[in-house]
Amino acid sequence: MERELLLTGIGGQGVQLAAQVIARGATLEGRHVMLFGVYGGAMRGMNTDGTVVVGDTPLVSPPLVSRTWSAIAMHDKFWAPVARKLRPGALVVVNDATFETVLDTDSYRVFRVGATELAAELGNELGGSMVMTGAYVGITGLVGLDATIEGMRESIPPYRSQHIAANEEAIRAGYDHAEHLAVPAWEHEAAPA
Repeated sequence: MERELLLTGIGGQGVQLAAQVIARGATLEGRHVMLFGVYGGAMRGMNTDGTVVVGDTPLVSPPLVSRTWSAIAMHDKFWAPVARKLRPGALVVVNDATFETVLDTDSYRVFRVGATELAAELGNELGGSMVMTGAYVGITGLVGLDATIEGMRESIPPYRSQHIAANEEAIRAGYDHAEHLAVPAWEHEAAPA
């Protein structure tokens, strides 16, 4: 079984880090994983996307997927290309503070998470993507909480190690926030492409 995740946002929101954390967490759990990041030369303020594919057997999907089982949207400025790739019934987690596009809740399972506000409450204004990461794994069960946190620890470069504790707190807060929304997504068979 394979599960695809597309992440999108504006450069500087932590989209690439969130993709790495989920991919490394799944790898730590012994799954087959593919990670592909796309961002422009003007990283802050421009489009940034990530693709993560997780499988329990060797992967068949290419590094750029045409259809996706799930998406995380930190912002809706560059949402349209991702929206076109959503399968019917896709799971979509959006940052409520920065995502204003109205989504068809009859076609998708939409979860709005106040990631920006929750990160600010924790004193970690830049931790929104880690809140979203925690919420995503809490909702889907695609990766366990402990593996997600370890994936974050392995993804942070040594010169940013001072952010590890705050990022762990943000992941846990997102996970706890989304716990009541949990769906058995890893086991749930999505509609075919």
